[in-house]
Amino acid sequence: MFDVKIINGHVFDGSGTEAKQINVAIKDGFITEIGACEGEAKQIIDARDSIVTPGFIDLHTHYDGQVSWDEELKPSVNHGVTTAVLGNCGVGFAPCRKDDRDKLVRLMEGVEDIPGTALHEGLTWEWETFPEYMDAIDKKPHTIDVAVMVPHDPLRVYVMGDRAVYNQPANSDEVLQMKSLVSEALDAGAIGFSIGRSDFHKTSDGDWTPGSEAGRDELVGIASAFSDKDHGVLQAVNDFDMLREGESFETEFDLMEAFFHAGNGRKGSISLMERDFAPDDWKNIIKRTEKMNADGLDIYLQVAPRAIGAFNGLNCTFHPFMGHPSYLGIMDKTLEEKVEIMRAPKFKAQILSETPIKLSGENSPVPPVVDVMIAGFEGIAEKLFKLDYTGVVDYEQTSETSIAGLARRDGVSVWEKAYDLMLDDNGRAMIYYPVYNYTHMNYDNVLTMMNHPKALPGLSDGGAHVGTICDASFPTYLLSHWTRDRMQNGKSGVNLARAIQMLSADGADYLGLSDRGRIKVGLRADLNVIDYRGLDLGVPRMIKDLPAGGQRLVQPVKGYKATFVAGQQVVANDVVTAARPGRLVRAGQS
Repeated sequence: MFDVKIINGHVFDGSGTEAKQINVAIKDGFITEIGACEGEAKQIIDARDSIVTPGFIDLHTHYDGQVSWDEELKPSVNHGVTTAVLGNCGVGFAPCRKDDRDKLVRLMEGVEDIPGTALHEGLTWEWETFPEYMDAIDKKPHTIDVAVMVPHDPLRVYVMGDRAVYNQPANSDEVLQMKSLVSEALDAGAIGFSIGRSDFHKTSDGDWTPGSEAGRDELVGIASAFSDKDHGVLQAVNDFDMLREGESFETEFDLMEAFFHAGNGRKGSISLMERDFAPDDWKNIIKRTEKMNADGLDIYLQVAPRAIGAFNGLNCTFHPFMGHPSYLGIMDKTLEEKVEIMRAPKFKAQILSETPIKLSGENSPVPPVVDVMIAGFEGIAEKLFKLDYTGVVDYEQTSETSIAGLARRDGVSVWEKAYDLMLDDNGRAMIYYPVYNYTHMNYDNVLTMMNHPKALPGLSDGGAHVGTICDASFPTYLLSHWTRDRMQNGKSGVNLARAIQMLSADGADYLGLSDRGRIKVGLRADLNVIDYRGLDLGVPRMIKDLPAGGQRLVQPVKGYKATFVAGQQVVANDVVTAARPGRLVRAGQS
């Protein structure tokens, strides 16, 4: 007697080979048979006209706080993810002394756009050390599995106190202490260690992140904690433009190379994306990474399957008019009140006549890039798009359908067009700005990145930037856009079997998780049954379901007939079930 049989499905086993129409049987949380699967089962799912895939692994999420209060871990669970990696970008909530809790909340609020009120109310703080944090989240049942990396920033604050916040260099004793704590966490099952060096990352007080400019000795010393380990990965997010005087892309990459070398051969990954202000950096990152690998390292490239962008609107964290004096006068009103005021012709004329004020600066949580975007709004309006609430959500549009294109069509300024569009849907309409990966107004370069042999799909930031993005839908977009829709439009795409391999087996192999990532007898029954032809993303909508009434963007999705984690069904026809089989993955342990 099987627990579950999935019959008649087109099974992609994660190896990159094409599908076979066979059956899959599950018992006691594991895949026990593939083929005829003769015999009875407590549950039978007819996957006729559907594809069956391994569960997806999301290498880059920020559920570090949410995991302590939320069992469901939406929206990742809704997009086929069965294992999520937390602790990316060097930010998180452990280790942490009681007196430093507010520091880390302000850090996460600023860096990852998660409401501080939600974090203050939701975080359970049942820990101080990193192993205690792991134990705390392991006690709480979840829909999906989570693995955790040790983040650099809280580690630095834990060891250095206020000196970490003010970007003081770590002394040799402090480096040794950080190394010891990382070693302790790895022994407890941490999946790796992460650093973040980005000019987008500031605390909610406007300060730079504690580890953003840590020196070579510190990073090399911490990475050396891996020298006697047989598990764990090193992860780095780096813009390569937050540079001290006299430094360059090359000197910053030299630091990254020293960091990875100190890991004594452990695998690592570095973020890869195309930036308008440094349009060739992504090519240089690939060249330097290939050189590192030729010298004996094993470093991967985390790539997003679409633009890394931001939704702008009255209901979002950012929008084009947030620096206009007239808007600042109504910014604390409710959405309904704002819409009523902004629809008045006199108010509209006044705000369109104004020059926005500077929002960033000392003690401001607003990154300088926001002021740059507002000041250059007329230029970037060529790559600002409204995502329609009817039909297919199109993230790859041309300037013809941009805010600038629509303004030209209607004979109005881009400011007026944006103003009018933002008031649609009673002020809930959103304008999409593809900040990264859209320099040439198409995804051709993204395809080049994804086709690199060391590419790993990542950078979804699931659980973060909740008022700006909803990129936890990346797995669905990789399947629906790249393997289906883009090719139907006559453009190059990605083979479906290869895309599934990237989302499953490649991530498992990178992390060293041999118990998942493939449909194979003896492995965990982490599986998706997907209506591939009906797979569809809707436009993200803002909902209020965070602690303390906090809001976040979620993206509707259709097509996930079933998702199983350890043999238990956590999604049925796009709806999260009551099953909570998800646990903490302890790397290096059975």
